[in-house]
Amino acid sequence: MERNEIKNLLILSILAGKIMLKNGAETYRVEDTIARICKSRNIDFVETFVTPTGIFLSVEHEDDLFSYIKRINSTSIDLHKIEMVNDFSRNFVSTDMTISEGIKKLTMIDQGIPYKNKIRYLFAGVAGGFFTLMFDGSLLDFLASFITSSSLIFLLDQIKKLPISFFLSNVIGGIFVTFFAVTLYTLGLGSNINNIIIGSLMLLVPGVAITNAIRDSISGDFLAGISRTVEAIIIALAIALGVGVTLRIIVNAFGNIDNIRSAVNVLF
Repeated sequence: MERNEIKNLLILSILAGKIMLKNGAETYRVEDTIARICKSRNIDFVETFVTPTGIFLSVEHEDDLFSYIKRINSTSIDLHKIEMVNDFSRNFVSTDMTISEGIKKLTMIDQGIPYKNKIRYLFAGVAGGFFTLMFDGSLLDFLASFITSSSLIFLLDQIKKLPISFFLSNVIGGIFVTFFAVTLYTLGLGSNINNIIIGSLMLLVPGVAITNAIRDSISGDFLAGISRTVEAIIIALAIALGVGVTLRIIVNAFGNIDNIRSAVNVLF
């Protein structure tokens, strides 16, 4: 292979790894995918090191050493894109697909349009509502959690447009869920404020981070495992901070939440 081809192969490999990592894939899976792509083009020496925030790749070919580093600044959850990259890597390894064709396909995957907002808001509400039912909530609690969860996802979409850290965004999410749920409860929608808040907050719980932390640790990648664990702890603390502070302010200002609801019922 010529030098330019090797450089393009590194670009393709890093692009595949970036798509997987920023959409919630485990680090060991990203490393394995990058290594397989490079070795499929007769690159004998491939060394890749992936962390939750960066990808480091070095290959050696005919006594020449090539390196590539890619910083990952933002992450989200899109398991469908991870699946698409997995399918692409299998096709790239098992066929004569050119590197330029591979880059085009990966670019299309990366720029793929996610689900429409209406669908996302609908199923976010359904998810939050059914979590509320799972915690023994009533049908009214389900409806309140449905509205709260859908509104939460809309708020998070707006927050992503701002230069705000993930810690602060989760604090804001916890504040919003608590305030919105209390508002609906005082207006008579729902019978258990705890179930409404907990069900809606499940959308913020870092389940993927916890799962990846365990899987990376089991595979021997303790650096990534510890990083994911710390991420999950920070998110949990942020959610707790937002909920706790909001509840404390409401209780201190108005007293018991049930008393507020009773007062509203008397007025209206």
